Amino acid sequence: MSSKSSAIEANHHITEDLIKEEWQQVEAARKDVNAFRPLYDKYFDRIFRFIYRRTENEEVTADLTSQTFLKALKKLDKYSFKGVPFSAWLYRIADNEVKAFYRLSFKKRVLSLDGEEIKALAVEDSLPETQDFSKPLLKALKKLKDLEVEIIELRFFEDKSFSEMAFILDKSEGSIKMKLYRALEKLKKYYEEYKSHD
Repeated sequence: MSSKSSAIEANHHITEDLIKEEWQQVEAARKDVNAFRPLYDKYFDRIFRFIYRRTENEEVTADLTSQTFLKALKKLDKYSFKGVPFSAWLYRIADNEVKAFYRLSFKKRVLSLDGEEIKALAVEDSLPETQDFSKPLLKALKKLKDLEVEIIELRFFEDKSFSEMAFILDKSEGSIKMKLYRALEKLKKYYEEYKSHD
């Protein structure tokens, strides 16, 4: 198996004990809204970062993050365990909030990555680590379809398991795996094209 295939098949998971603990926190929050605070504190920064990467606007990100947690709190009684961590539900709500924002604003989706994320992706896709890989790699990412970018983000920047990704994006695990593999292949192809023109 290639290093890329091995990475795609890597075992990203959260322990059953942690999932059970979160479920107990959800149950408590259903009875007392103040009990939602530990979940909010635990995931606020992650959801904020996830949304910011897609908006590159702190004000918009703060608003969409607030909406995400508000909707989660309001719909907590409808939340049911699906075999994935509670955070997957928050990411799913956040993903929908971002999509709704772009749908209503008619703005073009942005993609903001820091240096470490760009470097990690370059290593993952077996790209030669040179000082000038950032620009062509970002160009290559922007050429991918939105869903392909989302899958790469969730897998490599958010460290989500395939079961979580499938839940967040409402797809089958098999479909997610295939789309990720194809997205990485396309990313490498586009990167090499842009690199050759620089």
